Amino acid sequence: MSEFDAPPLDPDARWPEGLSIRARAPSDAVGIAALHNMPGYRYGTLRTPHHTVEEIRKYIESPPANNMGLVAVMDDMIVGDAGLNRYLNRRAHAGSIGMGVHDAYQGRGIARALIGEALAIADRWLNLKRIELTVYADNEKAIRLYERNGFVKEGHLRQFAFRDGEFADAYSMARFRA
Repeated sequence: MSEFDAPPLDPDARWPEGLSIRARAPSDAVGIAALHNMPGYRYGTLRTPHHTVEEIRKYIESPPANNMGLVAVMDDMIVGDAGLNRYLNRRAHAGSIGMGVHDAYQGRGIARALIGEALAIADRWLNLKRIELTVYADNEKAIRLYERNGFVKEGHLRQFAFRDGEFADAYSMARFRA
């Protein structure tokens, strides 16, 4: 365990053996760039190909206001990342989540741990009542994960994004906390 590692914020959370989740740091730029450039990771996100280490480092060093970035580390490498963006002003009660997992580490509970940690921050530290996300309509594993975490489909976004030569639909989903 490194100086940056911490246990889950939710005391009931169970992470896969050897997984740690922490805030991303500029020194993570190489690992995050490698993650973002993986074909499977990229296919499930809005990322375009060929992100450079330098553009990732600049983003980490100057993040947008009210944005928190997390990385999942296993086997001494970054195997996932998530972003939690808190909205401002009249939408200060809401935020959005985006995330992805390393192509070779999918199906190991890393996405479950990442979304759990992001939701724990939203619930236990930011008092967010509404969390939003978009997910490609053909990403059935992610949709099931989100539904298990309380998200519901709110809309079908036709031709939402241009992905690998064609337009893809997505769902808008949200989770509400009383």
